[in-house]
Amino acid sequence: MVVLAAFTTLGGLVALLAGAYGLQRTRHLTEAGETTEALVKAVPQGADRPTLQFETADGRVLEVVSPVPANRRRPLRAGDRVRIAYDADDPREVVLLGRERRGLDRAFVAAGAGLVIVGLALGMVG
Repeated sequence: MVVLAAFTTLGGLVALLAGAYGLQRTRHLTEAGETTEALVKAVPQGADRPTLQFETADGRVLEVVSPVPANRRRPLRAGDRVRIAYDADDPREVVLLGRERRGLDRAFVAAGAGLVIVGLALGMVG
């Protein structure tokens, strides 16, 4: 029982930290990142996300894979322009403004916290 409790707690802690890190990075990019428009390019063969092409403040043109996939409700069609925020120190790290995945990160935090509590409870019982 102690081994199960340890693995449950460790798995929960990993999920909690992953969600917290995702929320922190999204907040950092949306509040302190450089904003610009990006051109949506076609989805490469065998991929599920389109490429975004944009120019940084210092004039470099970059192409990065979209951090979010297109969906029926909010498609990312080739030729569309979208607003992004990027990290000036590492412009490959981007977030699509208005399409942040905060809900997913919050779910990781909640699930991780729940697993930590379950793991600690198992450890006390066993």
